[in-house]
Order: sequence, then C-alpha cells, then structure tokens
Amino acid sequence: MQRPRFDDEFRDLAAIAYRVAYRILGDRSTAEDIAQESLARAYQRWSKIHEYRQAWVARVAGNLAIDQLRRRRPQQPVPQPPDADVLVIERIDLQRALLGLPKRQRDAVVLRYIADLSEGDVARLLGCSTGTIKSHLNRGTTRLRLILNDQSGGL
Repeated sequence: MQRPRFDDEFRDLAAIAYRVAYRILGDRSTAEDIAQESLARAYQRWSKIHEYRQAWVARVAGNLAIDQLRRRRPQQPVPQPPDADVLVIERIDLQRALLGLPKRQRDAVVLRYIADLSEGDVARLLGCSTGTIKSHLNRGTTRLRLILNDQSGGL
C-alpha cells in the first residue's frame, strides 16, 4: 500500500486542527495560527505519523491550544465574538474545567469529544488500550461535570 501524500491530506488535516483549536479557545485567529503550526509539525514528521495523521494532528492542535490558555494572563479576557452570549460563557467554563483534569484524562476527552476521534483512534494515539481510554473518558467526564456544576453554583 502506498503512503498517503501530505498534499492530498492537507485540507482534511487543516480542518481537524482548526476545529480542535477553535473549540478550545473560541478565537478564530489563534485557532488558525495553531492549525498552521500543527500542520507544519505534521509535514516535518510525515514519514513517521502518516498512519495515524488525523489523531496526531488533533492531539498537537489540542496541546497547542491548551498551552495558549496557560500563557494567557489571568486579567487578559478570552476574546469574544461581537454577539457574545451564553455559549461563550459556557466555552470559558469548559476551558477552565479542562485545565482542572489530569493530563491523560484531558487528552482523552479533548481527542474523543472535541476532535471527534473514535475511541480506537484515541487509544492508538495515546499508546494504550481502548479499555484504558474508556476509563479515562469516564473519569474525565465525571470530573468535568463536577467542576462545571461547581462553577455554575450547583444549578
């Protein structure tokens, strides 16, 4: 079987990277920058990652987006679209809740539910069994619910 070419996969990989970064950050410009960086890294490592390219790009974009959140100063507001509403507030709460998860749980939750990868793809990407991923997802989503419930004041 012939290895897929990076040029042929570029559009799909760019969409995945942008979607993951935007869902985490809520900022189109920064999401575009993160997608670009993710694809540059994928291109450099193409011979090693081509078999699991979508999962790899999603994970890199997720990690870069989370790193971006960490670098923001507490007083620096999260950019909001002109017609900010409840969805923006919920996204900010989700960002904070994700930062409260252990790394493996956060990686599993971001890859499965934000990048929309299958449990099998997440397991291959993180180098563990599907059962372990299911456990991380269960614990991660349970903890997210608790954190989000606390943030909303128990509503």
